Amino acid sequence: MKFLIDNWLLILIALSSGAMLVWPVIAGGLAAGDLTASGAVQLMNREKAVVVDVCESAEFAAGHITGAKNIPLGELETKLPGAVKNKTLPLILVCASGMRSGRAVAIAKKLGYEQAQSLSGGLKAWKEANLPVEKA
Repeated sequence: MKFLIDNWLLILIALSSGAMLVWPVIAGGLAAGDLTASGAVQLMNREKAVVVDVCESAEFAAGHITGAKNIPLGELETKLPGAVKNKTLPLILVCASGMRSGRAVAIAKKLGYEQAQSLSGGLKAWKEANLPVEKA
């Protein structure tokens, strides 16, 4: 007991360090809305998920997931309801790296698309998984 009282600061530092090491694992596991490339393929095949690419038109033309609809992030709030009428279908949002699509998930959920998910790693991860890409 004397050891604990004399070294409370060291024990606190050790516990804090441990918590900081474990936090990314916990936070990563709780990140709702992130989807792997293989998970996206399963959603597309099994549940007829709709893929929406939120890149700008030039990026979309350079390469995109086969069958994806292009709605740039800046226009998502106004154009998504017209492009994807069925809000119960899974919605996969994609961009080049996964950053913009993460923001797009928040917009889609605000519009009522509860099954909206972001492709983790974006088109880059899709290509790294050797999945097909088409060019416009």
